[in-house]
Order: sequence, then C-alpha cells, then structure tokens
Amino acid sequence: MQIEEWLGKDNQLGIDIWKKKYRYEEESFEEWLARVSAGDEELAEMIRTQKFLFGGRILANRGLENLGRKITLSNCYVVEPPRDNLEDIFECAKKLARTYSYGGGCGVDISGLSPNGARINNAAKMTSGAVSFMELYALTTSLIGQNGRRGALMISLDCSHPDIEKFIRLKTDLDKVTKANISLRLRDDFIQAVKEGGTYHLHYQREATGEKIERDVNARELFHLIAETNWDYAEPGALYWDRITSWNLLSNTREFSYAGVNPCAEEPLPAGGSCLLGSLNLAKFVTDPFTERAAFDFDAWKHCISICVRGMNDVLDEGMPLHPLKEQRDSVRNWRQIGLGIMGLADMLIMMGITYGSEEAASLCDRIGFTMADMAIASSALLAKEKGAYPKCDSNAVLSTPFLKYNATAETCELVKKYGLRNSQLLTVAPTGTLSTMLGISGGIEPIYANYYERRTQSLHGHDVQYKVYTKIVEWYMKEHQITDDALLPPYFVTAMKLDYRSRINMQSVWQMHIDASISSTVNLPQEFTVEETENLYLYAHEKGLKGITIYRDGCKRAGILSAEESARDVPVAGEGLNRGEIVQVTDDVIGAKRKLTTGCGTLHCIALFEPYTGALLETYLSKGSTGGCNNFMIGLSRMISICARGGIDIYTIVDQLNSTGSCPSYAVRQATKKDTSRGACCPMAVGNALLDMYDEVCAKIAIKKGKETDKDKEPKAVPKPIAVKRAETKAVCPECGEPLVFEGGCNICKGCGWSRCL
Repeated sequence: MQIEEWLGKDNQLGIDIWKKKYRYEEESFEEWLARVSAGDEELAEMIRTQKFLFGGRILANRGLENLGRKITLSNCYVVEPPRDNLEDIFECAKKLARTYSYGGGCGVDISGLSPNGARINNAAKMTSGAVSFMELYALTTSLIGQNGRRGALMISLDCSHPDIEKFIRLKTDLDKVTKANISLRLRDDFIQAVKEGGTYHLHYQREATGEKIERDVNARELFHLIAETNWDYAEPGALYWDRITSWNLLSNTREFSYAGVNPCAEEPLPAGGSCLLGSLNLAKFVTDPFTERAAFDFDAWKHCISICVRGMNDVLDEGMPLHPLKEQRDSVRNWRQIGLGIMGLADMLIMMGITYGSEEAASLCDRIGFTMADMAIASSALLAKEKGAYPKCDSNAVLSTPFLKYNATAETCELVKKYGLRNSQLLTVAPTGTLSTMLGISGGIEPIYANYYERRTQSLHGHDVQYKVYTKIVEWYMKEHQITDDALLPPYFVTAMKLDYRSRINMQSVWQMHIDASISSTVNLPQEFTVEETENLYLYAHEKGLKGITIYRDGCKRAGILSAEESARDVPVAGEGLNRGEIVQVTDDVIGAKRKLTTGCGTLHCIALFEPYTGALLETYLSKGSTGGCNNFMIGLSRMISICARGGIDIYTIVDQLNSTGSCPSYAVRQATKKDTSRGACCPMAVGNALLDMYDEVCAKIAIKKGKETDKDKEPKAVPKPIAVKRAETKAVCPECGEPLVFEGGCNICKGCGWSRCL
C-alpha cells in the first residue's frame, strides 16, 4: 500500500503531515508500518484500516533507538513535585530539561512550595512564593528544542494554597509563563463553600520552620475570579481533584497517590509517572454509514481493543529502558500505565444520523464506553495471566474500587480476581489534533468545530476568490447526497459554537464514567458567553462528575498569546492615554499614502495620513472619480474614520467595523461582469482593506528609517504625537499558513496545514 492509498489521493494535508511528522527519512508507507507495528500483523492491520493509531511519539520514534537516537515512546510525564528548598526547586528544572530533550512533555505540581512572605533562613529573609518559580520552569521549557518545536508543560496548584489569587491572575499578563499551561486543583469542600456562600480556609505549614500561613477567603468571590479569568484568558484550567483520586482502578491502593497531571491534563500520574498513548477511530466501526441501516460494530470494537491493549503493552516494554530518568523507569516498571483512547466521535454520530449531545448519542456512547472499559480490563487481566501483573498490583484493592464495579462484567471481575492486571491505568482521551487532522476526522470526543472554514486566494486573473473548505465528513456527506449548499445539511451536523454547553458537558460526563484516567477536552464558547454562565458551567461540570475542564471563549485575550508570540505584530493605538473626548491634534509632520480603488460605482480615491514615528493612522480623505458614487457619503465616512483614529481607536478595530457593513448590489454586479473591483464587497470594505495595505507600507518605511537614524535624528521633536503600544490581535492565526486557529483539547490547531501546538 502507498501513502496515497492509505490517506486518499485528495488528502494532501494528511500526506504532508505523515511525511513531516511521522515518516523517518525516506521510508515508504509499508516500511513505516512495519517499524511502527514491530511485526505485529494484527496491529498493522488495525493501523492499515485506520481503526487505531498510536500516539505521535510512537508513530515517529518506535525502533529509532536502534539507530542511536535518544528518544522516548511516551508522550507525557509527571515529575516529582519539588520540595520546599532551593536545591530541590532547581533539581526539578533539571528533570524537566532532561525529559524535554528526549521529546516528552511534563507536568509539575507546586503546591508544596511556600507562599509569598514565608520566613526563610537565607539572605532573602522571606520567600518570593510558589508562583515566582513558575517562570523558571516555563523558561526551561522554552530553551529545550524538540525537532523544531518546544516541550509542553503543565503547572498545577491546590486551591487551598495561600498564593492562589496570584496563581489565578498570573497569566492575565500575556508576557508571563508563556510556555506552560496552568491548572487549579479544585476540591469538593471548596465547591461546597461556593454553593453555600461561605468562607474557604487557605493554609500552608512550612516544614523547615514550622511557620503556619493561613487565612479565610470568600469562596464565591474567589470562584468568580477563577471564572472571570477563564472567561477572558482560558486559564487556569480546572482539575476536580477529589474526582480524579476517587474514580480509577487505584483509588483503594494505599501505596499509590497522584502527583500531578500531564500537559493536557488527560493523564493523572504518580511522581515519575509516564504514559504512552493510542487512539481508536470510532468512525471506522460504523457499518452502512449515511443510511438508515447504519450501526456500530461491537464485535469488531472488542476485537480491536484486545489487540491494541496487547500492542501498547509491547511498546511499554520496549520503551522501559528509554525513559530519560531513573525515577521514571522505576515508576513505569511498578505501575505500567497505558492510555488507550478514542477519536472520531463526531464523525461516528454523523455517519449514524445521530445528533451530538442528544439522549440517543449519550445512550450509544454509554454502551460503547462500557464495552471499551470492560474489554480493556479483561485484556489486561489475560496479559497478567500470561506475563504477570504489574509489581504493585493489589487485586483485592482493585476489585473494591467503584470504577471497576461500575465498568466490569462478572466474568471480567473473575479474571481480575484470578490474575490481577497487567496495567494500573488503561484508558484516557488525549488530544488527537494532528492525528485526526491527518486522517480527516474529528478529534477526541469533540464535536465538529465548524462545517467549513473560508479560504481566500488570488486567481490567475489577479482578483481575490473566496471559497469554502469543508470538514471532511461534511464533504463526504455532500458528495454522497449530491448537495452543493451546506445550508441543506441535516440538523445533526452540530458544531461546537452552536452547541449548548450542558449538552457538551453531558457527552464528556458519559465518557468519563468509563475512563479511569481523564479526558483532554475543550468546551468552545461563543464570544457573547458571560462570566456568570462560565460560573454555572464549572459548577455543572463538577456536578456531572468530570475530572477536569478547559474552556475557550471566542475572541478572548488568550488568542493574543499566539499572535503576539509568533508574528510579533505591533499595532499602534493613536492617542494612547487620552481621556474620554480628547482628540489628537494633527500637524503637518505626517506620512501620506494613496490608493485608487475600483468600486461598484466607478473610481474612488483614498488618501491616508499616518503618524511618522509609530505609524498610527490619523486622517483619511476619500473622493470619488467622475462615476464614483455619492461624494457626500464619502466625505462623511472619511471624517468618521479620522475622528475615530485620532480619538484613540486603533486601525484594526476601525477596519473590523468597515468589514462588517455587508455586500453592495452594484459591487456584486461589477465583480461578476468586469471582475475588476478592489478587494471587498462594498465601498467601506474596500476602504478598510486599502487602509491596511497603506498602514503596512508606512510601517515598512518607518522600520527602514529607524534603522538609519543618527543620534541627531533621535532627538525629541516638539510635535504632539500618539504613543505606539503593542496590542494582541483578537484572532490567533497559524504561523505557517496564516489560516485561523481553533482551540481543541488544550491545543491550538490549524485546519489548513496541520500545524499544532499544545500550550
């Protein structure tokens, strides 16, 4: 089989992802498949039929250790939490660096570090606090390269820590801890205090000095701060810690405790813990898709799970000596965690004509999830019979856990009683952004983000053409049913932004009942979603038994992290620091630019004047040609643009308003007949696009000028001028292809080229 046969000749994006991320040098598809499956023909067939894929580390690295490469087959680790002394804090950074160098992501909990102001016996007299050391760990993450990318880091803190407010507010400064996700461990007693409107006790006792630091806070006010920060910055994420520790196969094993979670929070792990990942493609188990006969093949589902549990244990054994640190090798040997998960849920439901979030969908997922858990536990027990249980296995403790009682048949329980388990942790739902994009399916348990996205390109005739790029499942359905208008899609094509958050959480809740680890998943919210609704969402997620939740509100300030970091675009704001009603006065010391535009009515001339030191827009003049439309309208529009610019409104906000004015019939007719109109759908849009072009041109000239400045040139001039500041764009775009990014499962993902980053 060739790669084009496996992914489809029309799936160039998937082929490019495979070649760039997973193929080693010039491997053919069959050579790659043989390396990744290590000669296991049944496993190879599961990959060949796209029913299963290992996590990215395995797809890229398996077998390469034989070529002298320093690699790991595990995606994620949790390092031992640092103890409250300087040596251990920096030892933790050292462990992070070594793990990143092998390609692994890390999680670290800092709840054991003293809060700000605690007494210490060195020159500082008192500590700067747990939060202050987050920059050290984020910096470590940024410094260690991983084949063109950076490592991933999760930092967590318990909600009872006295530094909690500092932790919550930390990333409201978009320049701080930019190389880490952060999450709060929210406990049941805190949630109860929120519901009752009571106080919550923050406390810490420093072991070295015996000093106690404690205070009471208003639980609802603290919870509001958490919700408000998430509403606007998408962090810190929520870890419902009591649910994490109570709903798994180890909840009654006294020797075991979780130390933290991995970067995308789907894997709670012990100190030194590691997990390798793999995902089953639910869409490939649908028989007779898009018909009334569509059904889920449970027999094939069970067979595939048993093969994959065995295959992942083989990888675990191969990877045992490859872990970067001894504490990681010891932990993996003792507990043997694997993380088998799912992807393609939204595709499966669409193929079966079922609406995501409906009772029918929840019922089907409940049955699939139970079968998955029961079969995985039984398969691990049979492996224990053959190769032995994991060294720390206590069968009686496992059998008494609420999770196993809920998810295992009597026959499976009998196998566990006789043989124990080969693995202490079996199931997870990890982010599958790159894998699912390669296959052309939805990721994890996420609904489809959108039915399509718009792409603009320039035709051979020199004018812009805008067209829709459909999500694969939408494209397949439209071809199958000969539909050319996506407005005619059936109502079960539900997208993330149109889905009620309760329905979204209900789906995650159903799956969490059958997952012994956790689920990496993002609830995408519309821009108009409120802080109060965010509070209700977090309470509802706790009520429904979720182990964690991440939200992402469209247009929130988190989007600025990527655009500011990757493109570093300076957006001057005219009149920064002005009081309401104050207007910047314009002198003759300006830079001008001009554009001749062709509109639906004829010719339009656009002149713009910019501040010479920062590039901020100051004034605009519009005038029509002999057949250019209404001159009074143009004068009025130019005056309003000018007063907005000089009143402190930046050019991007102005252009955004101009681009929201709709389509003009005259413009559309001329575009269809003569195809010579300027970019846009009406005169205001054309003006907005011209202003951006001129702004970029002026900024380029200013940059050149600044590069040639002499000391004399740099002397301040007596001219009232606006101040330039950096302002993050409201939409994050891909640094490789410029397409808009979506946020799924804790990762920024580009649907245009497959670029992704979990941060």
